[in-house]
Amino acid sequence: MVFSSSKEEHLKHVASVPQRLRDNNLFSKASKCEFHFSIVEYSACAVSSELMKIDSSRFKQILNWPQHKNIKALQSFIVFSNFYFFIIRNYFKKITALTSLLKKYIPFHFNEKSLSKLQILKEALTTDPILSHFNPSVPNIVETDASDYSLGAVLIQVNDSVKHPISFDSWKILPAELNYEIYDKELP
Repeated sequence: MVFSSSKEEHLKHVASVPQRLRDNNLFSKASKCEFHFSIVEYSACAVSSELMKIDSSRFKQILNWPQHKNIKALQSFIVFSNFYFFIIRNYFKKITALTSLLKKYIPFHFNEKSLSKLQILKEALTTDPILSHFNPSVPNIVETDASDYSLGAVLIQVNDSVKHPISFDSWKILPAELNYEIYDKELP
């Protein structure tokens, strides 16, 4: 993937790629290369010079995912959605109720509450969350959030008085951390 600030600069960058490949004994097949796109799909995300988001062609796949009748089916969806954790605000807060269904010695029981949590996760995946690219010349803000079972953070940059999310992070609280006070959980 080659990014440039202008069309002229891009032509120079693209022209240098074949020589760099040859210098390193690498080769590319022209029929498998794409040139001069303003938005490209990369790792199931749509990436442009301005933003990154889940590729909208994935939305239908997410919304039509088969009903979770057993642990393997639910695990499959969780593995799929884990790929996008950095795009979804408070991802592990949304997924904790579903992962608790995967515990080894507890019978699998997918009920209305589980279905509701699954719908919340599907909605988060398909409401087109958009991330801006990091700009090293703009100040950073880190916002944190804690619940009883998960922690979340978002890296934000303010540009033209507008907050732009750069990346989300979240994680499930370890059993030893469950008794911490909220203010201790939110410490960076």
